[in-house]
Amino acid sequence: MNVSLKQTAVTTLLLLIAWIVVDFTIDKPTDHRQFDAREVARLDADMWRSYYDRRPVKLFFQLAEVMRSQYGAPFWRSFAIAYRAGKAAFVFKDGRNRNEYNQALPELERYFTYLNELSQTRFDVPKTARLELEWWIVRREKDRFTPADWERLLAEEAGLLYHLPADRFRAYARFRTEAMLYRDARNDRMTEADWQRVRQLLDRSWLAFHQAVQ
Repeated sequence: MNVSLKQTAVTTLLLLIAWIVVDFTIDKPTDHRQFDAREVARLDADMWRSYYDRRPVKLFFQLAEVMRSQYGAPFWRSFAIAYRAGKAAFVFKDGRNRNEYNQALPELERYFTYLNELSQTRFDVPKTARLELEWWIVRREKDRFTPADWERLLAEEAGLLYHLPADRFRAYARFRTEAMLYRDARNDRMTEADWQRVRQLLDRSWLAFHQAVQ
């Protein structure tokens, strides 16, 4: 490699490092009440499918996309956020009891820390992470809890994120829970039509969420 090419390579590397450093150190909080509800629903449905099909790489890129396109995450940081969220999801997925489920909590706290730094509306990160994990657990322990418990926790978490009464998010929680029940009833027998139905329910859920935060 000649001197000119070496200089170009070094300059490019330095610029890349500078970009990454700026990406992770300069926060530009955005209003997380403003998002495209239908696009979030589409991405959410795609992420459900990746999760249940155990496709972590695809889920990773989908998470990063929604963080950038809807929640104002810078390019490189969107991947760090996606990594934390995806890791938490699959650590939990492989758990068999509360002690194992709790191993996902540190990743959830890191995930919500990133979100908090990007949001104009700051929230209690540890409390939100614990509530997120709790509804995951409640959803899995179906012999002890009911779908009404899922709805309650979903609404409580949304209210915590936006400092609003949980009751405002009842419709969001109801449609999201209905989507979960629909998928669970079919388990591994989901067809394309079934995934479209999930998408429709999530669409109604996120539209209700968007309305609640305005």
